[in-house]
Amino acid sequence: MNSHNSHPSKKTAANNSAIYFNMTCNSSSCLLCTITETGTSARRKLIIAQCFKDLPLLTDDKNLVITLRCLWNIALAQPDDSEFPFLGVFNCMTRLLNRCIRDQKWLSSGKNMYIPYYAAHIIGSYTMNKSRFSVLAVNSGVISPLIELLRGKITWVEQRVGVRALGHIARHRRTFEDIKVYEMEITKLAMDIVSKCIQTIYSEFVVKKSENRVEYHRHLMIKGLGGLEMENRKAESWAFQMQSWSLYLLNCFVRNKRNINLICKLEEFLKKLCGIWGGLHNQNSFVSGIGLIKSLCHSEIGRRNIAQSEGIVESICNLSRSSDEWQLWAIESLLLLVKDPNTRSAVTNIAAPLLADLVELRTIKGRRKMGDVITQVILQDYGKIKYGQLAFNRKGSQKAIEEIWDLKVEKRKRDKLMSKEEVTERELLVAILKREGNRKFWSAEIEAAVNKYTKALDLCPLKLRKERIVLYSNRAQCHLILEEAELAISDTTRALCLSGEMRPHIKSLWRRSQAYDMKGLARLSLMDCLRFINERSKLNNGKRSSRRKIPYYAMSMLNKQMTATWIFAGVAKSMADDINENGSHKSRDQHVLAGGKMKGKILKSMPTHGSDKEQRLLKKGRLWRRLNSTSRRSKGVIEPLLKRLKKRKSVDVQKKKSNSLLFANETKVRAI
Repeated sequence: MNSHNSHPSKKTAANNSAIYFNMTCNSSSCLLCTITETGTSARRKLIIAQCFKDLPLLTDDKNLVITLRCLWNIALAQPDDSEFPFLGVFNCMTRLLNRCIRDQKWLSSGKNMYIPYYAAHIIGSYTMNKSRFSVLAVNSGVISPLIELLRGKITWVEQRVGVRALGHIARHRRTFEDIKVYEMEITKLAMDIVSKCIQTIYSEFVVKKSENRVEYHRHLMIKGLGGLEMENRKAESWAFQMQSWSLYLLNCFVRNKRNINLICKLEEFLKKLCGIWGGLHNQNSFVSGIGLIKSLCHSEIGRRNIAQSEGIVESICNLSRSSDEWQLWAIESLLLLVKDPNTRSAVTNIAAPLLADLVELRTIKGRRKMGDVITQVILQDYGKIKYGQLAFNRKGSQKAIEEIWDLKVEKRKRDKLMSKEEVTERELLVAILKREGNRKFWSAEIEAAVNKYTKALDLCPLKLRKERIVLYSNRAQCHLILEEAELAISDTTRALCLSGEMRPHIKSLWRRSQAYDMKGLARLSLMDCLRFINERSKLNNGKRSSRRKIPYYAMSMLNKQMTATWIFAGVAKSMADDINENGSHKSRDQHVLAGGKMKGKILKSMPTHGSDKEQRLLKKGRLWRRLNSTSRRSKGVIEPLLKRLKKRKSVDVQKKKSNSLLFANETKVRAI
């Protein structure tokens, strides 16, 4: 990464550091003063090299921290610049780290507690891109003190930058052999950080009041700018990064076929990986647990251990049917598991009904005809299944494979042999069945509407893509009302696969978000909800009054899922409640925390559309007054309708038919 044009120069970084700390220098051999000099003279290089040798011996702690801060800025801005690495910066940082680790009294005096953070960060920045810099660092002995930081020798802040530096060193082939000597301990420590870092940061920093937090932690986070809100937001970001860099370090070992048995030994750790993601701000880096799972799927041991856990396979399947950035990795992981003859049967038994929803997937992340690839992998054993040589014990798996064969093979043949007159007749029949299904739906005969939509889908030719999208989405709406979340996810996923990645069917996104919410999968519901809002805003670009406005029901869902997916939500829930001065209990969620603040800012920046009208209707208890109104939508009233249906479950069929008109007048449900 070359950042010379977008980041400050060495001279600017040195001057900024001096101004920031109000430093005046009287020495003729000061490192900061030498850095500000232009040119590359031999004298300048000799002075810098000597300064690196003398830096660990400085007694002025403030001057030392200022110098390290300057080097830190330069390393972040110009990680590929070879001047400092070849002049001894790694030897200097190693000596400083060793002194910090061995001399706790010196570390705790003055401003020396800042030193290990900056030193480890400088090592990590310079070893990030260039393998030759990484070799210099290893030869300077940086691995031993970095492992001490990884053990938690100081605090979690230094542990965070230690795992970052080790990950950058381990990524290079030339230095991985040096890391491999400590592979067992590093792997165990990285797994421990992945599992416990969120709880550690929450209990040692976030949950504490501002005055009770470690002062230098606060300063390192916000650099003196901002208050409690900024600290909490930074703590959330650092928690994501710490978990991400630990996963990256583990991935370096997995890619080199090292310690896979150790990583797969704990099934709970593998299950935890499925729920790790980078949040909304870290979608383009290696932060998701599915990245490590995909790497494990490239090894025979990893595939075997993953296939043995139904929960892990189901989590990967759910991720493959979502709007998440890691959807493609989830699909590729499943394909690797199904292609392996040793794990094919076990995984297909679980994943076949879910992968069946993706067989018409078009382009995803530049990969074209992904649905055809999935079809070929799933149907490779169809002959054995057809003639009874292979059977599945899970309900629906064999039926799903037979449906894939019928859809992708038999129905294609029938459509090719169909005359134009027959195609026209089928189009008319599909339109009639769709209208009948809509009519049944409006009359609250939901099961009958499902049957009509199913018949229309069976008759509809494959080339009528738009009609099939609408039918799948309408049937999904029926499943939502019947509280059949899994069937709703299946139909909406099929509609979204048909509509494509560039122009997804908006209503299907919203309905799938609701279905995932029913199943308690907050992250997947959130991603669909966000994409629904994004795609809907694109439709309103031509109208200034509607630009960036989101409906009330979508804002409520966004609010709910952002709270549920907050990185510290699980830890906060597991910890004991606080007790107020009056003796009443106060939940941890009532603290002023980064997740809530970020959520509030996002929601405030997006004005609502039509929320007052909907709230008035909710208060009156009548969500739908006129069935013929075309301006009101059914999206915001699914939950009231579900409550109404729950009360009516004990009513017999005859009574339900007689009261269908009254029921329709008291609900607000509308198909497409």
